[in-house]
Amino acid sequence: MRFDALARCGLLLLLSLATGLAAAQAKPRIEKAADLPRFSYKFDAKLDDVVRSAGRFEPFAAALRRDTESVLSGYDLADKATQRDLLGTLAALDVLAGRYDGALARLDEVRALEDKPADKLISGLRLRAVASAAKAHAIGSPGYAQAVAEYIQRELAPLPFAVIENDIKGAKARAELMGEGMALGRVRETLQPIVDANGALSSDFAPGLVGTRLTLVAMLPLKQTLVDTYGAYLAAHRVVKPDIWAAREITLPPLPASRRVMVGIWDSGVDTRLYRAQLPQPPVPPIAFDKYARPARGELSPIPPELRDKLPQMAEQSKGFSDLQSNIDSPEASQVKQLLSTLPPDQYKRTVEEIDLAGNYEHGTHVAGIALAGNPYARLLVGRIEFGHTLKPDPCPSREQTEREAQQYRATVDYFKRHGARVVNMSWGGSVGAIESDLEQCGIGASPEDRKKLARDYFEIGKTALTRAMAGAPQILFVTAAGNSNNDASFAEDMPADIVLPNLLTVGAVDRAGDEAPFTSYGPTVKVHANGYQVESYLPGGRRVALSGTSMASPQVANLAAKLLAVNPKLKPAQLIDVIVGTAERSADGRRNLVDPKKALAAVQAAGGR
Repeated sequence: MRFDALARCGLLLLLSLATGLAAAQAKPRIEKAADLPRFSYKFDAKLDDVVRSAGRFEPFAAALRRDTESVLSGYDLADKATQRDLLGTLAALDVLAGRYDGALARLDEVRALEDKPADKLISGLRLRAVASAAKAHAIGSPGYAQAVAEYIQRELAPLPFAVIENDIKGAKARAELMGEGMALGRVRETLQPIVDANGALSSDFAPGLVGTRLTLVAMLPLKQTLVDTYGAYLAAHRVVKPDIWAAREITLPPLPASRRVMVGIWDSGVDTRLYRAQLPQPPVPPIAFDKYARPARGELSPIPPELRDKLPQMAEQSKGFSDLQSNIDSPEASQVKQLLSTLPPDQYKRTVEEIDLAGNYEHGTHVAGIALAGNPYARLLVGRIEFGHTLKPDPCPSREQTEREAQQYRATVDYFKRHGARVVNMSWGGSVGAIESDLEQCGIGASPEDRKKLARDYFEIGKTALTRAMAGAPQILFVTAAGNSNNDASFAEDMPADIVLPNLLTVGAVDRAGDEAPFTSYGPTVKVHANGYQVESYLPGGRRVALSGTSMASPQVANLAAKLLAVNPKLKPAQLIDVIVGTAERSADGRRNLVDPKKALAAVQAAGGR
């Protein structure tokens, strides 16, 4: 008996020690992107010299490698995308250091962490090809280029084209746009000013130097090889994907004229001349705020006088980018390729800012066309929010700016409530990480930890105001885009996509066949998916262009909700969400829930809507 008792005591002691040891060794868990550790890197030389010189790059690379490995080994990371990003940085550093087997091992780890079907098949394809080829051939040699081409051809040959098509088209477009001016332009115009303002570069921006050096050393010599290899693959697989959406489209039955549904487009502004038949009578002026969150006038964001004559050219560039993404050989696509691939570094800032300005100017009008399509009972309300387009943030984050933005959220929701909106589309967002990055670019904050605290404070002010404003409008269904960062919107804290409310629905993007878009974000708040790939709609002035993004998927769902309300005006937001989500088609892998307008309409009609 005594032996047994002692044995039990000894066993309990061992278990206690083991438990204590395990607790002591437990890694801190990272549940949000904003909780990742921060690091800083000081530079004595210009960043141009750092990315061009192996000797200047290596000390920075060693520090970045050390810190990146410490995060992977020292923390329990809840988010696979974050793990993939960190491993991808290490793989790039391995290639630059000539550690090709190490790079391939890292890339295998990345692929094992992938969730999207296409990514599981071709994750890290270009870098894997480079590492494999460089093991036998000097980078930049003819043998190196040939080995890269053969590797990519061999890898792609057995894969299902329908799954990887969009990704390969995107890879080809990126190769076509690649140029030294673009690579160095970002270093000079975005990263160098950060170092000049802060004396250092944070771990948020530091991987950009790795990407630039990798482009200069390993990728630019492969530009034509990549374009030719991807192009040959696409030419050999000229298969048009089936369009699942055409069969799901609905035509509304004749309804009483009183069934008007007020649809709010909370975006960068709308050219309402294109939607005259769907404007409320009497007219309702838009509510508008400038980029400083101050009340403004006008339904479209203002264009500087010196750029107004360039608006037609800007529209052509938008079409060119869209065509490139779809592998369409058009004059507009050729012009964009020529412009960006040969861009001198000193023209980078002006060119990129003009492209971003055009995108902001066009965005809301394009979204509105999708949300209103096929619904003669929809009536348009415009809430204009202006987005910055400059490389250096303007405005820079501040408490005053944040408070104005919070007031802007409240005022805009009040506007939609006052005018009877039933559905509001929000194809925009922001995150705590984006605020922190803006603070760094603006030279605000004494340290990364200081910026982290400021960003959290500002973010919570805005998110709280937006959440309360939407919660205070329970009669409105708000529909928002998941985001285009290919990450978990909840982990990244992308708002409004990560907000949970009974009258908010977050939408991810798929293509015409229902395959997950390469860019779409995901996560627990993303309840349905709609077509966001090459969706045609209007730009200001009336030109029709196909654009891609979750910004194009979200108004598809807003469109459906407005049509259901035209059939049954008594539906409340929670009921609309139940119908839209409940009639959607869940994919076999559980990742996508494809909206089905016909089934949703049938469900509403069966429940008494007519």
